[in-house]
Amino acid sequence: MTIFRASALPLLLILALATTAQARVVRHKTVAPAFTVEAANDATKRPLLTSKSKSGSAILRAQILLDRAHYSPGEIDGRYGSNMRLAVTAFNQSRGIPGGANVVAATWDALDKDTAPVIVPYTIAAADVAGPFVPIPPETADKAKLTALGYQSVAEELGERFHVSPGLLQTLNHGVALDKAGAIIQVPNVERPPLPKTAGMSIRVSESRTTVEAIDATGAVLASYPATIGSVHDPLPIGKWKINGVEWDPAFHYNPDLFWDKEGGDKKEKLPPGPNNPVGVVWIDLSKPHYGIHGTPEPSLIGKTTSHGCIRLTNWDARELATMVTPGMPAILEK
Repeated sequence: MTIFRASALPLLLILALATTAQARVVRHKTVAPAFTVEAANDATKRPLLTSKSKSGSAILRAQILLDRAHYSPGEIDGRYGSNMRLAVTAFNQSRGIPGGANVVAATWDALDKDTAPVIVPYTIAAADVAGPFVPIPPETADKAKLTALGYQSVAEELGERFHVSPGLLQTLNHGVALDKAGAIIQVPNVERPPLPKTAGMSIRVSESRTTVEAIDATGAVLASYPATIGSVHDPLPIGKWKINGVEWDPAFHYNPDLFWDKEGGDKKEKLPPGPNNPVGVVWIDLSKPHYGIHGTPEPSLIGKTTSHGCIRLTNWDARELATMVTPGMPAILEK
């Protein structure tokens, strides 16, 4: 047990007050953004990136280049998380680079063949801020009362358009209001070259890797996306299935009989279309009844949670995949 002498108490009190004052100064100090446009666009900075890397402009650059190469890191957040590791691993394998989940020199060589800037200016248009932006209620019955399940804010809308977390978008535009028409902001340049439909193409869903891949007739990976796949209650239906077709901007027909976690008193509801619909902006129907590949209202949770058996992608990845599939195309769901 530590015993303090009475004479020591005033000194301790002074030290405590000084420490508290210093803490207040630190809390109110303006911290510079961890990401800068200049650093992200600097192709001469090619550090080794590994799972021990946390965040920074080089990671942001790699994420955008991977996204444009159709090896999606999911929501771009500037962090070396699980989805980033999946994208790097798939990209390295496709190029025969022995880097595993690391961005090594050869990875940078391959990524930097794409010489377009990764961060570009964008002028916010009047249509971007027109809305309506409506909060999405948590209860299914309340969602069903809305005419659409649209965006809740301009930041969410722009984040989805540019595949970036709204928080990082605001960091890149420190002090700039994202909801003002005419404002010029800096955004990830995520315009992807289109991937054509090819004969012999198939879709492969891997439960262990939590990825969805588009495969050409030779077995080469054309595109790879992080995914949320099933759960212990609704496992992925392993097997060989087919694509039935695609439905854009689908309504969602909620049937409590199909959900293990339904609430007492739940009833069937039809939820309106929109990016915050439970299946997002597109439904790719599988020949397995009630199963499909679809979008999500929560891109930041892809690969980090579970689903009710279906295969969930970010809205932008699901949208790209939907443009590539055709009815009858094989869909292989594997462990």
